[in-house]
Amino acid sequence: MKKSLIIFILFSLLGCKSKVATDHSNHKYLLSLVKYRDSTRNRVIPIAIYGHLDKKLVSKTPIIFSHGYGGNKGGDYIEDYTYLLETLASKGYFVISIQHELKTDELLAMDEPLKVTRMPNWKRGAENIGFVLNKIKEEYSSLNFDKLVIIGHSNGGDMSVLFAHQHPELIHKLISMDNRRMDLPKTHKPKVYTLRSSDYPADEGVLPSNEEQKKFGITVQFTDIKHSSMDNDANEEERKYLTSKILEYLNEN
Repeated sequence: MKKSLIIFILFSLLGCKSKVATDHSNHKYLLSLVKYRDSTRNRVIPIAIYGHLDKKLVSKTPIIFSHGYGGNKGGDYIEDYTYLLETLASKGYFVISIQHELKTDELLAMDEPLKVTRMPNWKRGAENIGFVLNKIKEEYSSLNFDKLVIIGHSNGGDMSVLFAHQHPELIHKLISMDNRRMDLPKTHKPKVYTLRSSDYPADEGVLPSNEEQKKFGITVQFTDIKHSSMDNDANEEERKYLTSKILEYLNEN
């Protein structure tokens, strides 16, 4: 059994906020597993918080990450993107990864038109992001929320893009890892970046035109990486490429 899964089960049984020092691939960080409850929706929202062990190196820039669809198996937020989340934490970012799917949730709609049938799922995800953001602001008020970054892959990317449409004033940068349904914002704020897969095209209208990219400073980066290989299925070369591009976006002024 994976070490991360053992930690997850232990913390779930404890039902409280806990911390563990982790050293994985030379990345040293603090990992906290937390369960928030949104009483207005009667919903539990599990999150993982990754923070650097050396507080002097922490940039105090918060990043909220949303996973791709995992078939309601649970554990996506802590198991499926460790290569990226651990690297971001090791660079000093304060990373919050949200578990959007619970085993009791309805499965993701597969009927067309997907932009309509999946909207309830994306709205729930956007509500999760908003709720978690408010809780983090309460508990970690020293973070620089003026520099808030939202990142999401696939279905989590669509949730993140919807949240950016709803609350552009809250977000400094939006990074989509191959969202395919929700139209990317055509705005200067937030600053928009998107990494595109080699095998699945986005729906019509999702990506800005070349003129819009130039007008609003939007970065659209096509890659040779498959859609399903942007999580831990990525090989070592793909992992290095994805993390390097995301770090490049984070470091841009």
